[in-house]
Amino acid sequence: MKSFDTVATSDIGRGEEVMAEVADDIKQLGDKIVGLTLKQAVDLASYLKDTHGIEPAAGGAVMMAAPGGAGGGAAAEKEEEKSTFDVVLKSGGDKKIQVIKVVRAATGLGLKEAKDLVEGAPKTVKEGLAKEEAEKLKKELEEQGGTVELK
Repeated sequence: MKSFDTVATSDIGRGEEVMAEVADDIKQLGDKIVGLTLKQAVDLASYLKDTHGIEPAAGGAVMMAAPGGAGGGAAAEKEEEKSTFDVVLKSGGDKKIQVIKVVRAATGLGLKEAKDLVEGAPKTVKEGLAKEEAEKLKKELEEQGGTVELK
């Protein structure tokens, strides 16, 4: 039977060899990824999504922030905040039924859920919309008498 020191030492030696091999493979893969052009990176993301169901959590923000340094990362965050909007219904107005219809069409909610949303205003109707979509929904709700804010 081996003593504790012998087992621990031999296991650590094998573990370090395996880690060194994995580290080289990972390093090579990382170097290849860093060397990709923007188009190649987009193609890789599409491949991973379509073939393996893997999507980038930050939408590529990490890749964009690395070359620009801290200042570039802050600018990218501000740009990202401006590109998506939340449509918040502040008030249903006088024509609640018409506002409810617009909310149902935009969200796919049932009648009761849409009614509860409109009557419980201020509530977020939709989140993460592109500027054009958010402005269109805001216009539709305001045309029916609702008071809307984009955040």
